[in-house]
Amino acid sequence: MKEKMHSAVKELSSDFQKGRMTRREFIRFTTLLGVSAAAAAQMAGLAFPGKVLAGSVKRGGTLKVAAPVHKVTHPAQFSWISPTNQMRQVAEYLTYTDGDNITHPYLLENWQASDDLKTWTLNLRQGIKHNNGDAFNADDVVFTFTQWLNKDVGSSMKGMLSYLDASGIEKVSDHQVRLHLKNPEIAVPEHLFHYPAMVLNHRTFEGDFIKAPHGTGPYTIESYVEGERCVLKRRNDYWKKGADGNSLPYLDKILFVDMGTEMGPMISAIQAGEIDLLDFSDIGGTEAYQALKDDARVNVLAATTNQTRILRMRVDLKPWDDNRVRSALKLCQHREKILALAYFGQGMEGQDVHVSPKHPEYCPIETPKYDPMKAKQLLTEAGYPNGLDVNLAVGSGWSEIVRYAEILKQDAAPAGFRVNIQPMPNSQYWEKWTEVDLGITTWAHRPVGTMVPSLAYVGDENGKPVAWNETRWVDKEYSELLTQANGTLDVEARRKIFCKLEKIQQERGSIGNAFWINVWTISRKPVQAVKAHPSLYLKLDEVWMS
Repeated sequence: MKEKMHSAVKELSSDFQKGRMTRREFIRFTTLLGVSAAAAAQMAGLAFPGKVLAGSVKRGGTLKVAAPVHKVTHPAQFSWISPTNQMRQVAEYLTYTDGDNITHPYLLENWQASDDLKTWTLNLRQGIKHNNGDAFNADDVVFTFTQWLNKDVGSSMKGMLSYLDASGIEKVSDHQVRLHLKNPEIAVPEHLFHYPAMVLNHRTFEGDFIKAPHGTGPYTIESYVEGERCVLKRRNDYWKKGADGNSLPYLDKILFVDMGTEMGPMISAIQAGEIDLLDFSDIGGTEAYQALKDDARVNVLAATTNQTRILRMRVDLKPWDDNRVRSALKLCQHREKILALAYFGQGMEGQDVHVSPKHPEYCPIETPKYDPMKAKQLLTEAGYPNGLDVNLAVGSGWSEIVRYAEILKQDAAPAGFRVNIQPMPNSQYWEKWTEVDLGITTWAHRPVGTMVPSLAYVGDENGKPVAWNETRWVDKEYSELLTQANGTLDVEARRKIFCKLEKIQQERGSIGNAFWINVWTISRKPVQAVKAHPSLYLKLDEVWMS
């Protein structure tokens, strides 16, 4: 049956033919508008990748993964990647954004967007069951959306879905849900793959997923011990089929082992065959990359990302309520030096904006130069002629963040900043990451430039900072432009809006951004079908051991 095309697809095709957007951008935007990836690839003149042959896969075995095993309660409250890589094997998402930033239906069969991008119809796959036997249906989806939008839950999804109220969620039938948005939004399918966006079982979930771990995923939880291990067991009635025509997954078990944050033991374990795969999640993997990149026993898969480490300042607390002080500290970042020494040069320099050169909307903007004398002048103008003592909170398990802080401390001294670095375990940093007045936070990859601004630099319907607005910075002009960008499909028009957004954030925003990072997925040679993902998401249903 011929796919029903959104009215804007013809215009996107014209822009692509005229060279106004890349092939990847064309596929990405047309799939967001409901065109299947196969059809979009065909329209772009590409052949869609073929499927794995049945004879090449092997069933059985246990995959051993080194990964942090965090405390888990409400998936919508996740603020780090590690637990999602474990729980995503048990519960799933409505969509899936792959390593090429193309978004596909997952628990959804497909979706349609209205011409004005304000009405989205979500068509659910039928015949899917949760691992306790309950049928997956529209009630699960409506329940999950209402959890995201419940202010008492405190999910970052509420800020991301600022264009939607609970009253705009309509159950059309048992397998169809319609969203009525307050504002146009092109990236709805991508937002449904934000890592706290796992779909819950409305019949059994009461706030703690470990107590009722019922999802549609390929595995069930056999045991979960915070700080030690997570053991997942294959379920026999998973809805997806493998290359051999039988139900996925191929593996019998997955064992996640918490080995802390030191790279040395992990490197030794994978070299000795005691661990099959390293899940770095929000831990920088540069040491492992350097040690293993030429090791014939492992596969090192690299991905360029929009992931970064953000120097964030709380604008509701002194001295960071003064933009002159914020600007002074940002001028103390020697970006080339920080990237080279903190991350072995494996990334790109940042420009104090939370939009990456790899985002399709990115507007080229000048990289600020290291200028301690200008920073000293700004501090004097702000009333600190004798300099300023500041505390900088960092997670000690992020070696590149610690090094970033050490370099900043050294290079900020001539400006008058006396930086006291306060290291703490990563888990402790995550407990207070939105509360410290000055810190360096790791932010994961997002495929589109509007996603993090919607999560971190806007207010809610009452003007109060959203859950993940760790700096409390809310700028009226910035927020209005962001809303406009969210509803703008034309790439060039969207980029023009981003030129203004980036300038505002660079000049009066609340963050410094010295570098964007590369990431790696590292596995032993017998592990097959592992794919690199810029967000380090582990999709393990089709992985097998040779």
